[in-house]
Amino acid sequence: MREIKRRFGLGECTIRRWNEAVIINATASTEDAGFTYDFQALTLFRRVREMRSQGLTIKQIEAELQGQMSLFRPQSGQLARLLTPFEEALLLHERGDMKAAEFYAEAITEGDNVAEAYCNLGIIDLDRGNPVGALDNFTQSLKHDPRHVEAHYNLANLYYDAGDFPLARLHYEAATQIEPNFSLVYYNLALVYHRLTDVAAATRALQKYKELEPGDEEIELVDQLLKALATGRPGN
Repeated sequence: MREIKRRFGLGECTIRRWNEAVIINATASTEDAGFTYDFQALTLFRRVREMRSQGLTIKQIEAELQGQMSLFRPQSGQLARLLTPFEEALLLHERGDMKAAEFYAEAITEGDNVAEAYCNLGIIDLDRGNPVGALDNFTQSLKHDPRHVEAHYNLANLYYDAGDFPLARLHYEAATQIEPNFSLVYYNLALVYHRLTDVAAATRALQKYKELEPGDEEIELVDQLLKALATGRPGN
């Protein structure tokens, strides 16, 4: 749930209400008494973000979601309708079946959720240890939707790992502009600013992360980093 709050800027009360009303399906986690979400649910959360950007109220969004969720609910042991290639890809991807890539490619050919399909193909490439393919797919995702926050975030991670800190900064900063409550971006952005010797910007980014994630179990580490930056000894 914390990850959903962070990625999509939703309040915990709203998320819990949607769980209880089965507006967005969640699976209870026995490990931490929380919830986990599959790819279908994440697709709906992304749709929520789009509707909020269009000015819809939470009540209007809930009505829309209830209509969309009916597409996925089983009827007499069968799906209420045939799955599109993109929906089939999501189900396979959730199960860890790499055949999902074939269905994402088919969805792209049909023009269905193109940016999302490219982004998920990039994630599959990362799982396969193919950063070059991932880079191409994340770039294609942004070509079709320049505001696709996950593509920006994943591209930034790739550039950071490759040591290209200016490009990593560019995409992390873009992600913060698109989704200001995506807290993990600020943590990674602070690391980039540190690499670029911009201590003031690194400090601001860490402070923003701490503001968004006050309950982080590793918040003491963030405090230590802030103190180190303040004394000019940020470490590596």
